[in-house]
Amino acid sequence: MRNFHKTHAQRRDHYQELTDKIIAALEAGTAPWRRPWDKTAGAGATAPVNAATGHRYRGINLFVLGMSPLAISDPRWCSYRQAAERGWQVRKGEKSTPVYFYKPIEIEDRDAQGGAETRRIPMLRTFSVFHASQVDGIPDLVPPVTTKTVPERIEDVEIIVKASGVPVRIGGDMAFYSPPLDLIQMPPDEAFHSPEERAATLIHEMVHASGHASRLNRDLSGKFGSALYAKEEIRALS
Repeated sequence: MRNFHKTHAQRRDHYQELTDKIIAALEAGTAPWRRPWDKTAGAGATAPVNAATGHRYRGINLFVLGMSPLAISDPRWCSYRQAAERGWQVRKGEKSTPVYFYKPIEIEDRDAQGGAETRRIPMLRTFSVFHASQVDGIPDLVPPVTTKTVPERIEDVEIIVKASGVPVRIGGDMAFYSPPLDLIQMPPDEAFHSPEERAATLIHEMVHASGHASRLNRDLSGKFGSALYAKEEIRALS
């Protein structure tokens, strides 16, 4: 008789998958849970939101969806079923993104006196969502209106960046350095809480840019240290 039960090796390790995502974000630039800018001011972008219900994603899903390159200009996500119920269509061949939630299960145990006791254990589960850019028929995004003023830049930092020759592109709600393109991506100035925090973020990305082959040609992967740090962050956020 065929065994339909998955072996331990075949079961998906959701914690490991999530750890890998955060490690990749650490190696790419600013840690996603340390964000000194307001995502709602990032060129109309907002925190990840469900396109069908309007509910904002919380907890670890803020980071999972916020780290996706798809979410730079549109924060909306939904499941395949939610899209279909509204007459939208996920395009054939599009790859879904997993989001995580805890589902409590009840287990009956025997206590020391032989009596029954029920324990509730949280189990990590996943379900799949698609970004708005992967869905045909979804309404156009209506960006929120921002009234924040643009803070002054710190002149010394601007001199350093200009002298480095590293291009800085403004827009979206993420800050990172792209080695293949050799450029720094930054949110708009008004998204930052202060000129100092913008300067710190920009200089942080400049450190990554210094490792480019045309400059110091350094290895910035740091996989082992990043892995340990990311695992601790996942446990804390969970």
